[in-house]
Amino acid sequence: MFRAGIIGTGSALPSTVVTNHDLAKLVDTSDEWITTRTGIKERRIAAPGESLSRYTIEASRNALDMAQVDAEQIDLIICATVTPDQPIPAASCYIQQGLQAKNAACFDLQAGCTGFVYALTTAEQYIASGKARRVLVVGAELLSKYLNWEDRSTCIIFADGAGAVVVGRVQEPQGILSSALRADGNMADYITIPGGGTRMPMSHEVLDRKLNLIQMKGNETFKLAIRSLTDISEHVLSEGKVKAEDLSLFVPHQANRRIIDSVGERLGIDASRVYVNIERVGNTSSASIPIALDEVARSGRLRRDDTVLMSAFGAGLTWGAVLVRWSMG
Repeated sequence: MFRAGIIGTGSALPSTVVTNHDLAKLVDTSDEWITTRTGIKERRIAAPGESLSRYTIEASRNALDMAQVDAEQIDLIICATVTPDQPIPAASCYIQQGLQAKNAACFDLQAGCTGFVYALTTAEQYIASGKARRVLVVGAELLSKYLNWEDRSTCIIFADGAGAVVVGRVQEPQGILSSALRADGNMADYITIPGGGTRMPMSHEVLDRKLNLIQMKGNETFKLAIRSLTDISEHVLSEGKVKAEDLSLFVPHQANRRIIDSVGERLGIDASRVYVNIERVGNTSSASIPIALDEVARSGRLRRDDTVLMSAFGAGLTWGAVLVRWSMG
């Protein structure tokens, strides 16, 4: 029997590194303050004039190369992002154009920082139903374009990058063992960009009040993230019949080091089996899990039949988790 599994990974990061010391020149903050509260030491920021497609295409090519799959063999491209090149067309269409993946259907998916988990779970359904044999899933953000560089509560956190995976048929017992998605729109205003849409169209007032930039209720989000990530992770572990102590690796969304540590401790996962790269990459939203996954895949840390848990929490509010038995290596 076949399951949907990850058969290739890729990532792309901007070359410009912005350290905490650099940010301390812009806002009232310090390296110690940022590190203590977030775990971030530096992050990558796209250059002026660069668009999301620059990084989505690079990450996708890297994933296709690892999977040894030609672009024309991709049946579907799903791009999880809140920062596309432009409102129309979808970011996934620019990926198709850049790769010349002429046989692929394309659509974007918007679930904030949980976007990659939502997109991976969606790809799983296409593979399982037989509607697609190979799906390219991309998580990518250029959040620096939507940051208020005078707001130290957000500009220290978010960063830029792209990650991609090729999802295809794999032989059981490998592949996706369990997945779950959740949302609660009653807390939609916890992480938001209020201006620029149909509710509050772009205007001089929106720009003057910086309502076209990210706003976040950090304290409220922090508490909910820990509880929600723990609950959803326990659910997919139980459904996938894998005990936390037997898990090979936990690759969480890189939102905040304190959140990651708290969730790992509550799940009973040893710190040595929790992958963290937030100190040098920052919070890249929907790109954070696929970037981290590509790092561990290329470092040789994951081997065939290893079990990997991925979970994320983001704007919406949304959260979700996926449990995979690794099929590469």
